[in-house]
Amino acid sequence: MDRPVIVVTGPTASGKSALALALAERHRGTVINADAMQTYDAFPILTAQPSEAERSRVPHALYGVLPLSETLSTARWRALADVEIERCLAEGRTPILCGGSGLYLRTLMQGIATIPDTPAGLRDQANSEWISLGADAFRARLAEKDPAIVARLKPGDRQRHVRAWEVWVATGRPLSTWQAGEGEPSRWHFVTVLLAPERGWLRDRIEKRFDAMLASGVLAEVRHVFDRAPDPRWPGLKAHGASEVFAHFRGQLSLEDARRIGIDHTRQYAKRQMTWFRHQMAPDVVVDSTSDLSLEQTEKLLTKTEA
Repeated sequence: MDRPVIVVTGPTASGKSALALALAERHRGTVINADAMQTYDAFPILTAQPSEAERSRVPHALYGVLPLSETLSTARWRALADVEIERCLAEGRTPILCGGSGLYLRTLMQGIATIPDTPAGLRDQANSEWISLGADAFRARLAEKDPAIVARLKPGDRQRHVRAWEVWVATGRPLSTWQAGEGEPSRWHFVTVLLAPERGWLRDRIEKRFDAMLASGVLAEVRHVFDRAPDPRWPGLKAHGASEVFAHFRGQLSLEDARRIGIDHTRQYAKRQMTWFRHQMAPDVVVDSTSDLSLEQTEKLLTKTEA
C-alpha cells in the first residue's frame, strides 16, 4: 500500500493520455479516468476516450461506465476512484489517475465536506424555476444567497446553478460554505504531474484534435444520440462539441460554424482549466507536454519519490 498513486492532469488536449499510457507501460500501471465527460458511454470519440488499441496495451478503468442521463457528483466519483485504486494496489499494479477534472482530483486527494441529501422532487422544482424565471433571473436570485458559488459558475450552467439553489433551500446554508468545510482526507499517497503546454501550441492542438474527431466518425456518433431525442438536462450532454453538433443537425448551424464554435468553446475551457490549476493545485512537477522531456521529467520525479 506504499506504492504511490500517480496523478497526470492538465488542460484538455495537453497530452495527458499519452503520458499516462507510457507511465502505465513502464510501471505496470492501470490508467484510471479522472475526466467527468469520459465517464459517460455515448461519446467515446467526442470525449477523446482511449482507443481499443490503447486499452489493449494496459488496463483502463472508469471510461464509458455511465449513461448520459446519470449525474456524477464529485463524491460519487471519489468513491468509484477509491475502489479502482484499491483494486490496483491489491493486484500489485500502479494506479495512474488521468484527467482534467480538477475538482474531482482535489476532492479525492484533500476530501470534501459531506452535503446532506436533499428532499425528493426539489431538483425538479428548481429546474422548473430555471425555465420559468430564465437563466439570468435565476442566477441573480442565487447570488443573493450564495454569491461565492455564483462567481465560480458559468452563466449558462443550469445543472450547477440548480444544484446550488437546491442545497440552499434544503439546508439553509450556501453550497460554497458546505464545500469549504473539511472532509475526510484520502488514505493514499499521491504524486502529481501537471502538464502545462505553451498556449499557442495547445490552441493549435485543440483545433487539430477536433478535426481528427470529425474525420473519425464523430458526426455519426453524435447523431445516434440526437436521434433518440435526449432530455437536454442530461449531464453527459455537456461534452464539448455536442451542443454545437446538435445545433447543426437542427439546421441552426452549418457544419463549419459548428466546428468553429466547438473549437472556440474547447479553447475557452482549456484556459479556465489552467487558471484553476494555477490557483487550486500544488503539483509535484510541472512539465511542458510539447517537449520530449515530459516523460523523462516524470520518471525522475518517481525515482526521487521512491527513494
